[in-house]
Amino acid sequence: MGSIFVVFIGGGLGAVLRYLIGKSTLLVYGGVFPIGTLLANLISCLIVSLLFFAFNDSKALTDQSKLFLVVGLCGGLSTFSTFSIETFELLKNGQFYWAVFNILLSIVLCLLIIYLIYKKAM
Repeated sequence: MGSIFVVFIGGGLGAVLRYLIGKSTLLVYGGVFPIGTLLANLISCLIVSLLFFAFNDSKALTDQSKLFLVVGLCGGLSTFSTFSIETFELLKNGQFYWAVFNILLSIVLCLLIIYLIYKKAM
């Protein structure tokens, strides 16, 4: 039961962070490109990569804290479904270049984050 609660709390915090990132980027940017979802996914990718590669063998992180951060926080923060819907909306609205840019930028930047952290940790 403790693990479920830890994931629940982390997921809730991650979802609230995603919401705040989306709202704040909309206020600042307000453009067509879904920058809030991109930022949320990049931050989540950074956290997961750090935990998997940089701190994986660390005794400072318990199994509960990893559940909280990876499954909970990053699970609530990152969002493939929102990324997919926003990309579909761009396509539907005839904004083909923004849609392709979103797909490429999201995938390339997330993989780059993982690669850089992996290389640094090894």
